[in-house]
Amino acid sequence: MFRTALRNVLAHKARLLMTVLAVMLGVAFVSGTLVFTDTFGNAYKNKSAKSFDHVSVAIRPDGGSSSEDGTSKEPARLTDGLLKKAAALPGAESAIGSVNGFTALADKDGKLVGGEWGTTGSNFYPGKDGKDPRYAFTKGAAPKSAADIALDSRTAERTGFKVGDTVRYSTDGPVRTAKVSGIFDTDDGSVVAGGSLVVLDNKTALKALNKTEYDEIDVKAAAGTSETALKSSVEKILPKDTDAVTGGQLSDDQERMIEQQTSSMSQVLLIFAGIALFVGIFIIANTFTMLVAQRTKELALMRAVGASRRQVTRSVLIEAFLVGLVAAVAGFGLGLGVSVGLESLMNSGGASLPDGPLVIAPTTIVVALLIGVVVTMLAAWLPGRRAAKIPPVAAMNSVHATPTTRGLVVRNTIGSLIVALGAVLLFNDDNYVMAGGAGIILVGVIVLTPLLSRPFIAASAPLLKPFGVTGKLSRLNSVRNPRRTASTAAALMIGLTLITGMTVIATSMGSAINKMAAGSMKADYSVSMANFQELAPEVREKIDKLPDVEASSPLRTAYGEVNGSYSSVNGVDPKSFGKLVGLDFTSGSVADLKAGTALVDTDTAKDKGLKAGDTFPLKFDEDGKTVRLKVAGVYEGNEMLNGLFAPTSVVDPHLSKLVDKQVLVKVKGGTSERAENAIVDALGDNPAITIQDKDDVSNAVAGGINLVLNMLYGLLAMAILIAVLGVINTLAMSVFERKHEIGMLRAIGLDRAKVKQMVRLESVVISLFGAVLGIGLGLFMGWAVGGSIAEKVTTYSMEIPVGRIVIFLAVAAVVGVMAAVWPARSAARLNPLMAIKSE
Repeated sequence: MFRTALRNVLAHKARLLMTVLAVMLGVAFVSGTLVFTDTFGNAYKNKSAKSFDHVSVAIRPDGGSSSEDGTSKEPARLTDGLLKKAAALPGAESAIGSVNGFTALADKDGKLVGGEWGTTGSNFYPGKDGKDPRYAFTKGAAPKSAADIALDSRTAERTGFKVGDTVRYSTDGPVRTAKVSGIFDTDDGSVVAGGSLVVLDNKTALKALNKTEYDEIDVKAAAGTSETALKSSVEKILPKDTDAVTGGQLSDDQERMIEQQTSSMSQVLLIFAGIALFVGIFIIANTFTMLVAQRTKELALMRAVGASRRQVTRSVLIEAFLVGLVAAVAGFGLGLGVSVGLESLMNSGGASLPDGPLVIAPTTIVVALLIGVVVTMLAAWLPGRRAAKIPPVAAMNSVHATPTTRGLVVRNTIGSLIVALGAVLLFNDDNYVMAGGAGIILVGVIVLTPLLSRPFIAASAPLLKPFGVTGKLSRLNSVRNPRRTASTAAALMIGLTLITGMTVIATSMGSAINKMAAGSMKADYSVSMANFQELAPEVREKIDKLPDVEASSPLRTAYGEVNGSYSSVNGVDPKSFGKLVGLDFTSGSVADLKAGTALVDTDTAKDKGLKAGDTFPLKFDEDGKTVRLKVAGVYEGNEMLNGLFAPTSVVDPHLSKLVDKQVLVKVKGGTSERAENAIVDALGDNPAITIQDKDDVSNAVAGGINLVLNMLYGLLAMAILIAVLGVINTLAMSVFERKHEIGMLRAIGLDRAKVKQMVRLESVVISLFGAVLGIGLGLFMGWAVGGSIAEKVTTYSMEIPVGRIVIFLAVAAVVGVMAAVWPARSAARLNPLMAIKSE
């Protein structure tokens, strides 16, 4: 039977190519997604990773933020004195102090460098040899004064800066200038991913980053001293509220942290690997079903000459094993190309993925082989078993056994029950249950596609009528085998269901964010730090001096407790605040905001039973003091404006340092290039400061949604590609199966052009059937998921992206035409006499 299966494979090279293609695409889809997942995850790990070669023991704060009485702790005392003590310990070779913080570097055009992956500044701490082990200088020298700065080599390459060039940078507001003293290599993961790292001399870094002490002290063990022994020595000199941690423990902690950071991303991408597997199995099973159906007479003849049912099934499985093995190897190679192409697609779409080498895990290779071999054999087992059970005489008299009415009724009943179960699960608050419900509905619709295909194709009759006899033939051919038509269209349906559903949700979310920004923000501009950290109060003072500024207000955030509940408290200018925001009040108004009062969001008011005119205690986190405030108004909070708003005169006395979260600005005549440039110039063209209008605020939030959507489009594009090739495969098999019929049509006068047109129309009908099902199902799922989003985002309402849906339908039609090119050409080139004789 093995020799028979091998000869059968080699004797039908065209059929072998078709089968290998289907299996190869499924393997490529899965292995490509898995390789991309591993590569993406590894790049993120590298982004967060750093070397601990220079660290045997690290002294750092213990992470506590408050003392037993609830007040804030003083920061740990990591001073120069402690550093010198650590360096002088027995068994210590050296010790360095490190500080890090946000440092915005401007490129030659004045734009922020490395904004996507971090803009960091650090210190150069010279050891006994005058070097800092964290930086390997390749050009120039380390910074020695406030006039010097060093750049990492990747940033220098991207910006074109060289040793001796003057650069502009900022850490907390003021713009500083310095000359590039040197360029260094670093293993800092953020830099590898695309961020920037600048190094200042130790004294300048402490001052510029507003540090009075070090963030961490790293001690290197001398030769012959273990990390454990050195740690014991270090623990004897530790100040209160500090820890000593070995380099090995730091490395382990880092690895665990990175695993947590990348686990969610890996889970999302693996879901798409599952989708890939599902689509791949679908096409493989469809292909083998048709192959076995075409070989029914051949298999029946084997039964007639003495082969048992088990031997017939085994011959099909052996053939599937050989085909699967070849296809798995080819599919894995293609999968590597898919992974590289997907990464390029993401980057071209603005995803800015971190750089990293291609990662091929042993698990991916095993999975590719298992999919190629095991899944192919499983897909072939049921058709092979079905063929082996047909009596030889009956099989030789009928090549294509039609499904029984009872079988279709059972299938439709099961499909309906599956859809009903999925619909129940879809309307659930739990995201995982909802996702499971969506998947179950998809499976149910796939089961029901043979039932759905007949009315759809019947409805397409008016569109096919202008094509005359070829239109009628294509329609009849499409419904001749509903199961084959349904299974072919289902692959396209799966991809378009997911794409449509996600597009609906993303479009609706973008619109909700725009509505939120337009309704909540009356200000023309929002001014903040590029890293959304502390903004110096002097920024507002400079803005207020501009002649075109009508009103401005800081958002100065503090934190406290309202009757035991944690809440943010935003200090604002009560005279200007009403001109800068649009709050939807349920009671009171912004006009009543003054000293000793506060605006309260509806959630806090409901929880505490507050209304306009009531008073409540507010205990500030930073100093532990309590004040009583009167409710000036209760407003509907949203994702952009929430919490408590009180005059700065209420908040400022309880802050140890006055810093703003952002400054809202309204100018005469509204937003304009001239007004924005005036603000930029007033702030010294500072790369650390971001100036955004309403559209910029919306785009900043929507940008994350679009990034995710582009990634999903890229992943699902592979599903669409497989669906296209699945249509090609099915049509080619259909043409092979109908050679006799096509030969008869040619013999009675149907020319080659008409034969091509018939196959193309059949392909378009099948593709549009899958597209309409997919788009309809996607709209339904978008509506169902949107209902749960609307409960949390008040401005959310479902919006149907008509333009994109029209594009999806147009693409499906083009897919049908393109998929039919080769099968139509093959059908047209059939010799009528030979085709008639083939039966």
